[in-house]
Amino acid sequence: MTVEQRENGIPKRPAAPVSEAKAATHSGWLVEHLRQGLLDGKFDYGSRLNEVHLSEELKVSRTPVRAALQVLAGEGLLRHTPNKGFTVREFSVSEIIDAYEMRALAEGLAARLAAERGLSDDIRHTLERTLADGDALLAKRSAKEAQRAAYAAVNTAFHAAIFDAAGSDLVQDVVRLCQRMPQASTHNVMAFELDDVRTRHAAHHRIYEAILAREPREAEQQMRQHVLSVKLSMIRTLRSR
Repeated sequence: MTVEQRENGIPKRPAAPVSEAKAATHSGWLVEHLRQGLLDGKFDYGSRLNEVHLSEELKVSRTPVRAALQVLAGEGLLRHTPNKGFTVREFSVSEIIDAYEMRALAEGLAARLAAERGLSDDIRHTLERTLADGDALLAKRSAKEAQRAAYAAVNTAFHAAIFDAAGSDLVQDVVRLCQRMPQASTHNVMAFELDDVRTRHAAHHRIYEAILAREPREAEQQMRQHVLSVKLSMIRTLRSR
């Protein structure tokens, strides 16, 4: 986490602050804003999220902030202690490993189902666009943080398109549960290293090719290997810290 990513322990103020008068109608935005801050590592583990500081920073009243924190605590991203408030939950290495193992199984199944059922024209175009966007992004030389944010969006779009192709609500529910752990989120590309991301993106191409060729077992195997390789990278990073 960089100094630029945080200010007094909370995400920087958004470009268009939400006024108090409109806070109630922006409850969904507030939950998503705070959730993404947690998923992107903008809060220190174990730190307390102060309702007053958050409401002042985001220009909303304390009531919607408290409601948003309660939602995030229900998702497992925060821990609530009576009379002490909300703190950022720290996950053990074993919990992170379990989340990735489950993700590998669920996403492998999604890839297999997508290969068995075939791709619609819309989903095929979406996957091809994300692959092309990733190719173009990784060919550029730009700021590390900008590349990381851009690739995170590409990565999320690629996996989401495969879930859509699989057509299984159960698989998506399992993956969503795993991704409530910050380190297991497809959007949260931690320890960004260009060579590592190139390897991951090459795996996306192989997964797509297997799905397009209607090879279910190959698609499942490629997706499982992909997710497990990210797990190994994540564990190495956490242990080095």
